[in-house]
Amino acid sequence: MATETGTPDISTPRTSARILSFALVAVCTGYFMVILDSTIVNVALPALRTDLRAGVNGLQWVVDGYLLVLAAGLLSGGALADRFGARRVFQAGLGVFVAASLGCGLAPGISLLVLARVAQGAGAALSVPASLALLRAAYADRTTRARAVGVWGGIAGVAAAGGPLLGGVLVAEVGWRWVFFVNVPIGLAAMALTQRYVPAPRAQTGRGLDPAGQIVGVTALTALALTMIEGGRSGVDALVAAGALVFVLAAAGFVAVERRVRAPMLPLGLFHAPTFAGGTAVGLLINLGFYGELFVVNLYFQQTLHYSALRAGLALLPQMGVVAAGSWLSGRFTARVGSPRPTMLIGLVTGGAGLLGLAAAVGHVPYPLLVLPLMATGFGMAFTMPAATTAVTDGVPGERAGLASGVINASRQTGGVIGVALLGALAGGGALAGAGALAGLYTALAIAGLAFLAGALITLRTVDRAMP
Repeated sequence: MATETGTPDISTPRTSARILSFALVAVCTGYFMVILDSTIVNVALPALRTDLRAGVNGLQWVVDGYLLVLAAGLLSGGALADRFGARRVFQAGLGVFVAASLGCGLAPGISLLVLARVAQGAGAALSVPASLALLRAAYADRTTRARAVGVWGGIAGVAAAGGPLLGGVLVAEVGWRWVFFVNVPIGLAAMALTQRYVPAPRAQTGRGLDPAGQIVGVTALTALALTMIEGGRSGVDALVAAGALVFVLAAAGFVAVERRVRAPMLPLGLFHAPTFAGGTAVGLLINLGFYGELFVVNLYFQQTLHYSALRAGLALLPQMGVVAAGSWLSGRFTARVGSPRPTMLIGLVTGGAGLLGLAAAVGHVPYPLLVLPLMATGFGMAFTMPAATTAVTDGVPGERAGLASGVINASRQTGGVIGVALLGALAGGGALAGAGALAGLYTALAIAGLAFLAGALITLRTVDRAMP
């Protein structure tokens, strides 16, 4: 098996207690950009809504267009990383993301903005699973790798934490378009660092692709998002009914294709391992709750309480500010206890309690009393995510690392698509119409909290259990 041209073969990497390196910085810089873009956009939504004359469903597509393609493309991105080399695919993804960010910033209307966001999602789908495959290759020891994944998650936490605040500053000072232009220098820096410092794991050249599964999977996710977003806007009409039917047929078709194709992008046999299956389900549930909550609470702050973009970013800071600390502590705690299970349980219960606290308090109490449930939500998400990632990636052989990282990230981003569409549809009227119409917002936040608690139950029953 040949390695990528001009790079050393690290298919059998050495165990090292050293965590920090320029290679880790390079990988984390690219991941930082992807996560920053998933949160920085939220505070800009009211501004671009006014500038581009978009409705709430248009704003949902700005968020979900990105998440949808990211979710649908991650499995193929993982397979491409395994087949053509993680470093090459990582670099290609970063290049696509930078170009698409320029397109977002220059978009003259909501339709072109959504298309550019779709292109961003494609770039992210290439780079994210490749980043985890690079980490898997660089850190052979399980304990050291758990700490490295904790750093990776911590950097993502910094990006998620800084997104609303940085977005608020940019919108207030130079305009919403700069929430996209800011990706350009970050992406170029990540590409330069990767080219200089990141070695390449061995490519699995015999690995096949699965275009039929990719097409059917994209169709299913698109139909699901369409059904939820348009159903929340107009109720059950012909378009929504057709979308629901297409989703059911495409989902069934996806399972059928993956069972029969010679090289499936999602080998269904992987789900026979309880830890892999449970960690994947938890990834979906935490993003459903967290990103759905982030979408509706931001609109509540700006549209109901009439906060400025900067003030909304500051209001979200308690939640986002603990994300970096939670991710960092997660990696260290998992490494110390030797299992992701306790970490996941602590994070899921804490996050669920925070979301249910928000559901009970929002609209009834002054902002200072929302700080504690906001912090609990952010910490719970951040403490869970690296541990769930470790559970899934450690549940497969090393040569399937790209695929496994694609699965967990696809699951998480699918949860984000569902969360923004479902919770946005439930809270649309309440979050935008004023303090007297908040019933939908309460329901949305309660569903988010129950999603976290459901993840805790799944973790109890699956994670670190032997295969039957």
